[in-house]
Amino acid sequence: MPGSPTGSPPGSAPGVPSPPGVLRIGNASGFYGDRFDALREMLTGGPLDVLTGDYLAELTMLILGRDRLKNPDAGYAKTFLRQLEEGLGLAHERGVKIVTNAGGLNPAGLAAAVRALAERVGVPVRVAHVEGDDLLARGGWGDGVLTANAYLGGAGIAACLRAGADVVVTGRVTDAALVTGPAAAHFGWDLTGPEGPDDPDRPDDPDRPGDLDALAGAVVAGHVLECGTQATGGNYSFFTRHDIRRPGFPLAEIHADGSAVITKHDGTGGVVDVGTVTAQLLYETGGARYAGPDVTARLDTVRLDQDGPDRVRICGVRGEPPPPDLKVGLNRLGGLRNEIVFVLTGLDIDAKARLVRGQVEDALAGRRPAEVRWELARTDRPDADTEETASALLRLVVRDSDPEVVGRAVSGAAVELALGSYPGFHVTAPPGKGVPYGVFEAAYVDASEVAHTAVLPDGRRVAVPTPLRTTALDPVPAPPLPARLPADLPTRRAPLGLVVGARSGDKGGDANVGVWARSEDGWRWLAHELTTDSFRELIPECRELTVVRHLLPRLRAVNFTVEGLLGEGVAAQARFDPQAKALGEWLRARHADIPEVLL
Repeated sequence: MPGSPTGSPPGSAPGVPSPPGVLRIGNASGFYGDRFDALREMLTGGPLDVLTGDYLAELTMLILGRDRLKNPDAGYAKTFLRQLEEGLGLAHERGVKIVTNAGGLNPAGLAAAVRALAERVGVPVRVAHVEGDDLLARGGWGDGVLTANAYLGGAGIAACLRAGADVVVTGRVTDAALVTGPAAAHFGWDLTGPEGPDDPDRPDDPDRPGDLDALAGAVVAGHVLECGTQATGGNYSFFTRHDIRRPGFPLAEIHADGSAVITKHDGTGGVVDVGTVTAQLLYETGGARYAGPDVTARLDTVRLDQDGPDRVRICGVRGEPPPPDLKVGLNRLGGLRNEIVFVLTGLDIDAKARLVRGQVEDALAGRRPAEVRWELARTDRPDADTEETASALLRLVVRDSDPEVVGRAVSGAAVELALGSYPGFHVTAPPGKGVPYGVFEAAYVDASEVAHTAVLPDGRRVAVPTPLRTTALDPVPAPPLPARLPADLPTRRAPLGLVVGARSGDKGGDANVGVWARSEDGWRWLAHELTTDSFRELIPECRELTVVRHLLPRLRAVNFTVEGLLGEGVAAQARFDPQAKALGEWLRARHADIPEVLL
C-alpha cells in the first residue's frame, strides 16, 4: 500500500515529516572508500526517509572475491559496518530506513553482522537481505573466474521493506535498484507487471503497462544519486565557478508519478544545478535506452529544470519493459603484472628513452613476457627551475602468467642497467615482484534462471518473480539534428572546454564520454561539429577503435562509447587512466575552431 516503506509515518528528523506524497531518499556512499562520515552527515543534516549506500563497482567485486578466497566469511564492505556503529542509532531515532549493496558477495554475512551490532549497541532494528545474484556455483564461466554476479533489480528490496525491515542489505543489484526498491514499496508501484508479487488482486491484463514511467523516473533519480557527490559538484567540468571543497551528498524528493527533485541538505557544500545533474546523467551511460532489470528508462525523454537554489526537477521520463536477460559481471584473475617507471631528465629525452628501451628489450629477449608496453610521458619542460619539471617518465608495463617472467626477469633487467645506461638513470620505485591483475567480462542470462530472493526480517525466504513483460532493445531512431549555426560566423581556435562540459567513465573494457552544451546555440554547434570522425581526430587513441555517438537533444548532449579503449577493464590497468575518468577533460582541453559568439 502507498505510504512509508513500512506503512508507518515517514520522517527522518524528529518533528520533520516528509511532505505528503514525497519520499526523500539520500545517498551516503558512491563507492567502497567514499567519505567515512557521510552516513552521519546525511542522518543529522536534514530530513530523510531512506538512506542508501552504493559500495560496489566492477573492481570492488574483484577485491571482495580475493577477500573471500582468504576467508569464506568475508566478501562484504566492512566500512559500512563501522559507519553503522554510530549511524544505526541515529537512523532508528529518526525513522530512516537504510538500504545498501554493501553485502557484496556475502549479503547474509553482513546482515548477520548488522544484527549482532544492533544487539551490542542496544538498537532494536529489523534486518533483511536480498540474495540470488551470486551465480558462481552455476559454473560454465571459464577458467579463473572469482565472481559471477547478476545485476538484480529493486523488487527484492521492496519486499523486504514492505515486510517491515529497517535495514536492507543486498549483494549485486543495479545502482538504481537502491532507489527503485524503496520507491516501489512506498508508492505501491508494480515491479513485475500484471499480478505483481505484492498485489495479487490486480487483474491479469497482459497489455497493462504497469508503472513503467514512474519506475523509469526513479531509475533516472537513482542514477543521479548513485555516485554521491558527483551530483553536487564533484568531478564537475565547471568546478571553478563553485565552492566544492567539501560537497554535500545528494538526495532525491521522489513523487508518486516518478518525477523527482535532486537536492542536498541545507548548509552543505557544493552545488546542484542542471549542469551537475546533466553530467551525472551522462556518466557511464550510452544511448537513448538505459536498460535495467526493473525497467528500461528512455534517457531521450528526460527533462531537467532548475527548481530553485540547489534544486533540479527531473520529469517527463518514459519507461519501457526491461530486457528478458540480466547482465552478469564476471571477474577473473588474468595473470601477473609488473611496472617500472624510468625517470629521464634534461636533454636528449628521446635518445635516452631509445637507449634504455633497447637495453631492456635485449635483456628480455630470452624470457620475454607475453605483453610488453612502453609509454613515454613528456612531462619535462625546457630550462626548468626544478629537477622534477625537467624530467620525463618512461613507463614499462609487462604481463604474463609466469611470476618469474614478470618478476625477477624484469626487475633484474632494469636494476642491472643502473650504472650502464643513460646519464641520470633512476626509477620512481624499486622494481618488485609481479602482482595479480583482474579481468572483467559481461555475460547475460535469462532473468527467469536467477533465484532472486528476499530474506525477510523474520527469516522467511520469498522468491521474487521476474517481470512478466520484457522486450528486446531495438535501436532508437536517431533524432533530427538542430539547425546549424550560420556558416559565416567568425571562429577562433580555442579549447572545447570553454563551451562544453564533459564527464567520462568505464563500462568494462569500453569508455563512455558524455559531452553537453550550456546554451542552445552551443548545442547547435556541438551536434554538428563533434562527430565520431572529429572525436577520433581529437583523441588519437581512438582512431582505430569503434566509436558510437548518441544524441540526447533534451539534455543538449552527445554521448560517445569507445569500444575496447580500456582493454579488459579497470583491474587490468591497460592504460594510464584505466577507468577513463579524465578522458572527458582531455577532450575539453583539445582545440577546435569555435564560433566567437559562443566564446
